Amino acid sequence: MEFIRKLWIFGYQQALSCLFPVIIFGALGLTKVVEIPGLPRYDLILLICVLAQIGMLVSKLETWDELKVICVFHVIGLMLELYKVHMGSWSYPEEGWSKIGGVPLYSGFMYASVASYICQAWRRMNLRITGWPLPVLTVLISAAIYGNFFTHHYVWDARWLLTALLFVVFGRTMVYFDVDGKTLRMPLVLSFLLIGFFIWIAENISTFLGAWTYPGQERTWSLVHIGKISSWFLLVVISVIIVAQLKHLKQGRGPSKDNPKGTVM
Repeated sequence: MEFIRKLWIFGYQQALSCLFPVIIFGALGLTKVVEIPGLPRYDLILLICVLAQIGMLVSKLETWDELKVICVFHVIGLMLELYKVHMGSWSYPEEGWSKIGGVPLYSGFMYASVASYICQAWRRMNLRITGWPLPVLTVLISAAIYGNFFTHHYVWDARWLLTALLFVVFGRTMVYFDVDGKTLRMPLVLSFLLIGFFIWIAENISTFLGAWTYPGQERTWSLVHIGKISSWFLLVVISVIIVAQLKHLKQGRGPSKDNPKGTVM
């Protein structure tokens, strides 16, 4: 019973942390059945996302610092979307006033929702990370991962090499979190994989609701290839590194000469 209670509390905290992603799913589902004359679906989704972001800030569900992090991911996501749509990796077939280069602006909020979840979970579950690598290593591997999303269209896809490097760089890194007054821990790399897996599930729901379309899904929806988990796994790595480094700069509690293990709050 004790395990079930803690599992329930953990699930509840996770659900609260996923509020913004849930709003996006709700917007995708709602706009699938509700139309507003003169307002294309993509623009309605964008409007809902903007209002939701303002609402979370006004209600103090998110802080100004968390909003800054979310905005960073919005920009990173839009840059990636513009490139990937241009290369034909996926498409947004519907019309919209807010589309730039074939990409609706609401798509940036889908990446921002990942950052929102990480920030919310970090605060609600009092995350602490030990064994954090040297900042130069985290910056280099983040740049390599992000760059590979662009370069693999022209040269060898290095995602599996980068994945192997992650196990080396973060092999001794542990994340601690609180559930019902008890501190638990897991390897940080495992948390990367788990979050990536659940994003892949969310991706299948999103494509089913018409958020975007992969080649082969134009006529009939099909399950997103399970190999996409590796892409989300790597994207989550970038997300956590950025959040952790920003918290280090904000609080000055990251790795240092006097604190080689480095506890990032």
